[in-house]
Amino acid sequence: MTAIQSTTLAFKTPGHNDVQDITPAVAEWVAATGVRSGLLSLFVHGSTAALTTIEFESGVVADLKAAIERMAPDDIPYDHDRRWGDGNGYAHVRAALLGPSLTIPITDGTLALGTWQQIVLVDFDNRPRHRQIVAQIVGEDLKRG
Repeated sequence: MTAIQSTTLAFKTPGHNDVQDITPAVAEWVAATGVRSGLLSLFVHGSTAALTTIEFESGVVADLKAAIERMAPDDIPYDHDRRWGDGNGYAHVRAALLGPSLTIPITDGTLALGTWQQIVLVDFDNRPRHRQIVAQIVGEDLKRG
């Protein structure tokens, strides 16, 4: 039977280009659903954070942060800052470049990620935040049938 299962996962971040490996929390929830086959959708609330996959190790994290700084530097003028005065125009641009969502297949009850591939939450804002990620699975529901 096809079913949809949803939850919201919460994370505290310090902001300032923080990169967090959220794979364990996501994998734990997926396992608890009992879904064996389907698609997982992840979506982060807010316009100054993003989701992506990387090899979560210090070198790649540093490389990602450096690349993002080159694409949308935090030390140039942004119209958003002139209008609102909150100093996080760069964070909005960075989040738009990476995007707020991911789709990951579920096969045999696990996330179909590569060996060195982890799901990361990147918070670009200029202050600490409480981030919420909506997780939703469309798939075969073993708990019902």
